[in-house]
Amino acid sequence: MQSIVLLLWLALCSEQDVRQRQISNMLTLGVAACALAWLFATGRSWIGADASDAGWALAIVMLLTLPGYMLGRFGADDVKLMGALALATSPQYVLGTFIGAGVSVLLWLLTRRRLWTLLNPKVKKRLQALTEEMGDKQAFVPYVLAGFLLTAVWVQ
Repeated sequence: MQSIVLLLWLALCSEQDVRQRQISNMLTLGVAACALAWLFATGRSWIGADASDAGWALAIVMLLTLPGYMLGRFGADDVKLMGALALATSPQYVLGTFIGAGVSVLLWLLTRRRLWTLLNPKVKKRLQALTEEMGDKQAFVPYVLAGFLLTAVWVQ
């Protein structure tokens, strides 16, 4: 059940990231605040891991995302999203999500030309319009969603 709620949250964040290349602080900081309150109230993360595991997950997220943020590869909203995810889960979920996101990026890069030819013309037109509006900035959260989904299936 908890994984489904996190999947829905990541789906909302993905949709917003694809459309606006930005995620609302209400979605990222709101979930982070709820996860932190849950940690203090129960001593466990949202998925049931110990509070210390959530702390380690947050440390891992900071080690993996802050250098990318400093180099301009990640946005602040991506760092906040991953921090909120860390507070709600555990190191296994965080590392699995990063690995799954990397695998998703590679799969997309390898198959996007083939998939593009299979798309409906109306969908192609809409995706081209979205791409032109946003320029070179790549959405990161859809890959995080895929990585989390793969991790949730693997861990469960």
